[in-house]
Amino acid sequence: MNNIRNHITLIGNMGSNPQITNFDNGNKVARFQLATDRSFRANDGKIKSSTEWHKVFAWGNIAGFIESYGEKGKKVAIHGRVVNRTYLNTEGKKRNVTEVEVQHIIGL
Repeated sequence: MNNIRNHITLIGNMGSNPQITNFDNGNKVARFQLATDRSFRANDGKIKSSTEWHKVFAWGNIAGFIESYGEKGKKVAIHGRVVNRTYLNTEGKKRNVTEVEVQHIIGL
């Protein structure tokens, strides 16, 4: 059986200040949006760019680092894994979300 790996590395700018949630057990989670840019040649031959947005979260010490040093506009490189999860929104409707769980982060 093949060993399936789930790794992602992104370089971009924090699109929001981190939202920090502290838990009763002392753990914390940091959440923010990450913007990555992509350049491509359009049909008319001109180089164009587009921005893609990624939902990002981190636990524990990494969340603490992001809380202390992360801010909107900060350029970062992150490495982690893709997480797909399902939740119920405030209206009780089932929603699916794809996020990146940060395992390493470097400020650039």
